[in-house]
Amino acid sequence: MFTGIVESVGIVKRTARRGEDLLLSIHTSMSLDDVTIGDSVAVSGACLTVVEVTDGSFSADVSAETLAKTTLRALKIGDRVNLEKALTLQSHLGGHFVLGHVDCVGDIRERKERSNSIIFGVEVGEETGRYIVRKGSVAVDGISLTVNEYEKNRFYVNIIPHTARETTLGFKKAGDRVNVETDILGKYVERFVHPDRGIDEDFLSKHGFLT
Repeated sequence: MFTGIVESVGIVKRTARRGEDLLLSIHTSMSLDDVTIGDSVAVSGACLTVVEVTDGSFSADVSAETLAKTTLRALKIGDRVNLEKALTLQSHLGGHFVLGHVDCVGDIRERKERSNSIIFGVEVGEETGRYIVRKGSVAVDGISLTVNEYEKNRFYVNIIPHTARETTLGFKKAGDRVNVETDILGKYVERFVHPDRGIDEDFLSKHGFLT
């Protein structure tokens, strides 16, 4: 589990195909002193398992499923990626709960400058869009952001100068693709209130939630 607060921007230094999977090696200035084999690291929003740690870099396996559902399949040597180590009990929860389970790849349709900020309009499919709400949380390439507006499967987020400087969003442009993970809370609520689960107005009234 992660918070969506990026710790470092890493550089892809090697990619190696292993059948349908991929071995990804990333150089980073982020401290790896507390990272061991088997730990989780979010790479541009996708949770990966560390399989090797060396001085200033780490390697992780990327499954065929992750390659199919994220932008990691298009990474090349020299590309930049957002990095965040897994949440610990001592971590500050500055963003929101991010699982690193990417829902879809979104398309940046708009990039506009407003004062010192950047406004991105990101388009997603209807299946993902139904979990996005105005003023709710969304992770874009692993970055915890607040949804300003949402309309017709397109949501808008405001990128402040600090976020633009410290993450890959600073150099993203219209036409680029990004990993999108919606807030897990909405998915659980939908699951629990689904008609098959038996939670409806009669259930809530019977158990004292409605008067």
